[in-house]
Amino acid sequence: MNNKPKTALITGSYGGLGSAFARIHAKNGGALIISDLNEDRLSEQKELLEKEYSVPVYTVSADLTKAENTKKIYRFCKDNSLSVDYLICNAGFGGQGSFAMRDIEKDMAMLAVNVQANTMLLKLFLPDMISRGSGRVLLVSSISALLPGPLQAVYFASKAYLKSLGNAIWRELKGTGVTLTTVMPGILATDFAEKGHLEDTLLFSKRASPKEAAKKAYSAMLKGKMNVSPCVQLPLRLSLPFVPILPKSIVTGLVFMLQKKRDAFI
Repeated sequence: MNNKPKTALITGSYGGLGSAFARIHAKNGGALIISDLNEDRLSEQKELLEKEYSVPVYTVSADLTKAENTKKIYRFCKDNSLSVDYLICNAGFGGQGSFAMRDIEKDMAMLAVNVQANTMLLKLFLPDMISRGSGRVLLVSSISALLPGPLQAVYFASKAYLKSLGNAIWRELKGTGVTLTTVMPGILATDFAEKGHLEDTLLFSKRASPKEAAKKAYSAMLKGKMNVSPCVQLPLRLSLPFVPILPKSIVTGLVFMLQKKRDAFI
């Protein structure tokens, strides 16, 4: 890939990892296409990035629970003659609670964003990258992709889907000039916990910096690595190698305990 400044499309661009990715790319002098649900927040983010980094920033608001809005992002790029060099699929959300008792609409919306929208983005943008013979994709999964997740069953399963999908596509892309990197960060200090009502669980009691995770993920994307797992907390990092050999009843029991509200142990 040449040294000409690249254009990056970032979904879920406002806050946490999304904002960190946007700043890293803008600092490198690249143009940005940022997408999130709230148009006012996007306008604010655009103004700040353009002022601080003097790079062009385009915005496209999209509710990714609706399939047509994924296509809206692609059409926006086409209509504005914007060639996406880096695709950063960061949009996604979770939610805590028993699978049988959680609201069905919330879980279907989660699958629509985490699974359907990300799959559609890859379907839409990868052919253009392959035809050009260049491109980098960063697919945001989670370290939770490696575990079953009682009390976040749908979220964990959706992230496992993304890891499996990303790794398969990484191999399919060999020799095309395009790469796909799947990032599986540890527990990060973003608004994810608050939005998912997870802030009072043992699992989210200690969280890492999204800036550091984004920096390592962005670098891995540029190198075309298959997987990267930045900012995984030490206890989790030490225990993950044993997950495949431990009885699933023990693994699910531990995850269940970590995701219960802390007041449940009082």
